[in-house]
Amino acid sequence: MIYRAKAPLRLGLAGGGTDVSPYSDEFGGAILNSTISLYAYASIKETNDGKIKFSAMDRGESAIVDSKNELEINGELDLLKGVYNRIVKDFTKKKLSFELTTWVDAPAGSGLGTSSTLTVAILGAFVEWLNLPLGEYDISHLAYEIERLDLNMAGGKQDQYAATFGGFNFMEFYKNDKVIVNPLRVKKEYINELNFNLLLYYTGTSRLSGKIIDSQTMNVINKEKKSLEGMHKLKEQAIKMKESVLRGEINNVGEILDFGWKYKKQLAKEISNPVIDDMYNAAKSAGALGGKISGAGGGGFMMFFCPQNTRYNVINALKEYGGEFRRYMFTKNGMNSWRTNT
Repeated sequence: MIYRAKAPLRLGLAGGGTDVSPYSDEFGGAILNSTISLYAYASIKETNDGKIKFSAMDRGESAIVDSKNELEINGELDLLKGVYNRIVKDFTKKKLSFELTTWVDAPAGSGLGTSSTLTVAILGAFVEWLNLPLGEYDISHLAYEIERLDLNMAGGKQDQYAATFGGFNFMEFYKNDKVIVNPLRVKKEYINELNFNLLLYYTGTSRLSGKIIDSQTMNVINKEKKSLEGMHKLKEQAIKMKESVLRGEINNVGEILDFGWKYKKQLAKEISNPVIDDMYNAAKSAGALGGKISGAGGGGFMMFFCPQNTRYNVINALKEYGGEFRRYMFTKNGMNSWRTNT
C-alpha cells in the first residue's frame, strides 16, 4: 500500500509579513491569501528492512539512513527528517521503516510557501498511513511547530494554514500562536476575473527568506518607525483586499497591491533590489496597475495585476529580464490524502 498526499501552494494577496512574531503577538496580524494549482506531493511506502529512504525528486536529493526514534538534523533533507522525528515523538513512540518520496511544483525560496506546503503534504501522508486523529488546525499548527521550533526555520504562520485549508482565506494572527482562518465565499466570476488579470512571473532567482524575515523581525523588536508603519499599512491592505474581492471590485485590486508594495519595502531593505524595481516599473509602464513580490521578497515569484487586456503588453515588456510566466488557477481545496495499491 502507498499513502499519498498533496497540498497547494499559495499566493499571498495582502498583509504578508504581519503573521510573523513578534508583530503578530503585539499588534495582531491579518493576511488574505489563496491557494493555486501548483502543489507539493508526498508518498510513503511502508518497508520492513529497518531503513528509511528519503527522495526529494524535484531537487535531485536522496538519502538512506538506519531507522531510529530520532534522526540527526544535519543539513541533508532536514525538513523530511523533522516531520518524521515529530511523528515518532508525538504519536508512534517507536521507529518506523519506509520510503518517503516528495516533489514540489515550484523551486525552494520562490515565495509561494514551498517548504511549509511540503511539510503539510508530508504530514498528510503520515496521517493517512497511521490514521492519526488530526484536523485542519492540528495539522497546520504541527507543521508550524516543526518548521519554526524544531528546525528553527524563520518565517510566519500563513503558509501552513493556507496549504491545509485551501481556497481564499482571510487569516488573523494573535499572541500565543492563535490563528483564526476565515474562509471567504468569493463568487466564481470574481475568481475568474482575478485569474485572468493576475499574472505570475518567476524572476529566475530564489532567495533565502529566513535572512529577510530575521531582518524584518529585528526591525520590529527595535521599534523601527518605518518598518512598524509598513506592518500597520499591510494589515490595513489585507482588510481592503478582502472587501474588494468579496464585493467583486476587482479593478481596485491593482491599486491595493501597489499600495502594499510601497509599504512592504519598508519592512526590510533586502525585500527589493534595483532589478526587482526595474521589473516592477516596466510592468507598470506596460499597463499593470500594481503588483508585489510573493513571499518574503528578494527574488522568486512576482505577481502583477493587469486590467482588461494589458496582460499581453506586460508579458512582452518583461521578456528582456529572462524570467518566465507560470500558468496557474486559483483552487478551492487544501491538503488531501489517499491510499493506493498501484
